Amino acid sequence: MILVFLANGFEEIEALTPVDCLRRCEKEVRTVGVGNRVVVGSHGIKTVCDLDDFEVIPDKSIEMIILPGGMPGTLNLEKSETVQSMIDYCVENDLPIAAICAAPSILGHKGILKGKKATCYVGFEDQLIGAEVITDRPCVTDGNIITACGMGNALDFSCAIVEKLISKERAETLLKALNKK
Repeated sequence: MILVFLANGFEEIEALTPVDCLRRCEKEVRTVGVGNRVVVGSHGIKTVCDLDDFEVIPDKSIEMIILPGGMPGTLNLEKSETVQSMIDYCVENDLPIAAICAAPSILGHKGILKGKKATCYVGFEDQLIGAEVITDRPCVTDGNIITACGMGNALDFSCAIVEKLISKERAETLLKALNKK
């Protein structure tokens, strides 16, 4: 199962594009509301999540977590004990973590990006502590960490996740189905 954490102020496109793409690829995805099952995005769109954060239990069914950006969504994600413990669980169990826009800063603050290549929304580069910051690519995968620049790169981000979890061929098929390439 892939968990996508949504906190009030999340960037809607960054959150829901990976959910849509992964479900098109028949992956089990659950949205998790941080603090409440109903969360409001940075553009006022209310989203009813599949789970409340208190329902999340780290276990063998977890394949990956996804952290969308947006403000103050990123700050709210970082304050969440559940999000912090799930990041730790993924690191301890060698599971992928994907973060887009401002959300890679959460990983930087935890020291997870040390020695890794990563990208983020312009202006957050100094928050990617220990990372080799890549500014000329919309999405960067380094080992089990996938980072992306922002909302305009949500589809590239989603395809990088599909490639990581399934295959490059499946990501290319998805793009063709969406008339992207």
